[in-house]
Amino acid sequence: QFGRTEVIDNTLNPDFVRKFILDYFFEEKQNLRFDLYDVDSKSPDLSKHDFLGQAFCTLGEIVGSSGSRLEKPLTGIPGKKCGTIILSAEELGNCRDVATMQFCANKLDKKDFFGKSDPFLVFYRSNEDGTFPIYNKTEVVKNTLNPVWQAFSIPVRALCNGDYDRTIKVEVYDWDRDGRHSHDFIGEFTTSYRELARGQSQFNIYEVVNPKKKMKKKKYLNSGTVTLLSFTVESEYTFLDYIKGGTQINFTVAIDFTASNGNPSQSTSLHYMNPYQLNAYAMALKAVGEIIQDYDSDKMFPALGFGAKLPPDGHVSHEFPLNGDPDNPACSGIEGILDAYHQSLKTVQLYGPTNFAPVVNHVARYAAAEQDGSQYFVLLIITDGVISDMAQTKEAIVSVS
Repeated sequence: QFGRTEVIDNTLNPDFVRKFILDYFFEEKQNLRFDLYDVDSKSPDLSKHDFLGQAFCTLGEIVGSSGSRLEKPLTGIPGKKCGTIILSAEELGNCRDVATMQFCANKLDKKDFFGKSDPFLVFYRSNEDGTFPIYNKTEVVKNTLNPVWQAFSIPVRALCNGDYDRTIKVEVYDWDRDGRHSHDFIGEFTTSYRELARGQSQFNIYEVVNPKKKMKKKKYLNSGTVTLLSFTVESEYTFLDYIKGGTQINFTVAIDFTASNGNPSQSTSLHYMNPYQLNAYAMALKAVGEIIQDYDSDKMFPALGFGAKLPPDGHVSHEFPLNGDPDNPACSGIEGILDAYHQSLKTVQLYGPTNFAPVVNHVARYAAAEQDGSQYFVLLIITDGVISDMAQTKEAIVSVS
């Protein structure tokens, strides 16, 4: 049991408020069960209450359904309609912004006896407990008192943990080439996300101060200045953002029917037709397919074979439909693919060579027809070994990318 909702009194159409936070893993099948009870007493023991029905689904099914909202009939009481359960999921809104910034400095203190300084910056963020963990260092710019550092990107979370006014401390050092001593401290300044977000302006020119020097010298102004050259923020979208936006995942499978797999009638073959359990190919297909099918609304999956001789004339094909229909190689659900796979094992002759390029190009043709970005194509190639057309396969992958 993962959790319980609150009890809502006297209604047949309850709208439960309590949310349940689950870790979501795209690549795992996360089975869920929802049981509904009519509560008549304060007892926590479920057997003391009336069972109203249950529903089963996967977390992927909820996330993958339109608007991440799934309706399921409640079942579990023979001969009785138990109503409907509506499940919805949303991703916890964590800050996904990434900030990119660039700094330069002017008239930094000269630290090296012979040349100029070799300056670099070190950034620290302040924590609630008063500590300052380091979160970034720039590269070293050699032999200059007026360095321009390269731009760098950092998640806004790492910068300030969502608190825009939190202090960010920056220290300026002169890199020490012999490494025996620590790098020479030139000075420091503080800022915050809110200040940096103003971008290049008079507010973002900082005096670099060395506190020790300041205490010693009355006329000390600073050890140079650091200027923010640019600051931009972009959002990084997650996989779930795309799914919520209506992206459909199209799943195609291609199975290796070359002779190196061994004779399907023998138990040593990867294609062994065992009446009692799935062979290696079927297991791999099911493992990947059952995850992906939750994100495809029509559950129609093209299934191809390659490297076999086909009836009636025994010509070798590297992209034949497992269901025997060249116009529409799509099978209904993972079970449909497994049926077509077992059927074709009985009719084709394992042969060779092991060519990948035809199936890669096959899926590429379908993907190229969808220009609006609403379709994402996944090709699962299940194979036992060495690729015969490596040059063409590389070429195909480069062109599809």
